[in-house]
Amino acid sequence: MTLTRPRFWKALALLLLTAGAVLPASAQPYPTRPLRLVVPYPAGGGSDVFARTVSPAMAAELGQPIVIDNRPGAATAIGADMVAKAAPDGYTVLLGDSATYAVNPSLYPKLPYDPQENLSPVSLTARFALVLVVGNATPVRTLADLAALARRSDLSYASPGTGSPHHLAMEMLRQGLKMPMTHVPYKGSAPATNDLLGGVVPVMFLDLASASQHIRAGKLRAIAVSAPRRLKDWPDVPTIAESGLPGYEAWAWQGLSVPAGTPAEVVNRLQSAYAKAAADPTNRQRVAEQGGEILTSSPADMAAFMRSERQRWATLIRDANIRVE
Repeated sequence: MTLTRPRFWKALALLLLTAGAVLPASAQPYPTRPLRLVVPYPAGGGSDVFARTVSPAMAAELGQPIVIDNRPGAATAIGADMVAKAAPDGYTVLLGDSATYAVNPSLYPKLPYDPQENLSPVSLTARFALVLVVGNATPVRTLADLAALARRSDLSYASPGTGSPHHLAMEMLRQGLKMPMTHVPYKGSAPATNDLLGGVVPVMFLDLASASQHIRAGKLRAIAVSAPRRLKDWPDVPTIAESGLPGYEAWAWQGLSVPAGTPAEVVNRLQSAYAKAAADPTNRQRVAEQGGEILTSSPADMAAFMRSERQRWATLIRDANIRVE
């Protein structure tokens, strides 16, 4: 049968419409379904709070929901390994930190993932000052008090886990002031904070997201902050540098990554969505209230930063003889 010109164009339009309706999902613009954001710490800690702060704006930009999936344990290695082994399609994203990307390779002799080989950087996201806190049962009000107490007694300190930013910040402090102290690692900030509040352990570094409500309620006492300058919202809390250890500075930093092999256009789409969330004044204010500073970066810049941090912390881990027990 010979088609007339009107019938030809009508048939062609119908064919194209039908073809578009049956395109596979992979041919549709990313993303086409909800994303999973893996947080390798328990709910309630600084990483979890940050994820829940920025994910709504990211979801709005991407046009798909973002589900927070808390996978704590092994200094973030459990969550990181799960993401490293996920499909490289952009639907599983990791909010890792310095432990994930820089510390674990020096800490674990048989790490199940390689952050440089198995994860593709998306963007640095934030850095957070840490606050040195003690429970009310501890007769410590200054860093000098803490150093004196540590030198005359068998003092322990808690952390959310071996190799966590909190742990390494305390090791830097312990070495700098030559304080004999015993490390007590926990599985996350929440259980460590509970034991600090209960007097089981006397001191630890905490992120302000975990500590601020307890400090304001008078249940914990803030001794000093790890940032090089006093924090705007906590002007009465001195820095460690001004309290007896000049030059001291430590941060808990974070960044987004995806499984290696994720297409560059997907990585860039995620980076763009995060950058828009990071530019939101409300999000920036919320992070500032937690003692943090929102960061953005290109994937290449995050990769370079990861390499430099890996070298930095490898030296401390070696000098402090830090091992996973």
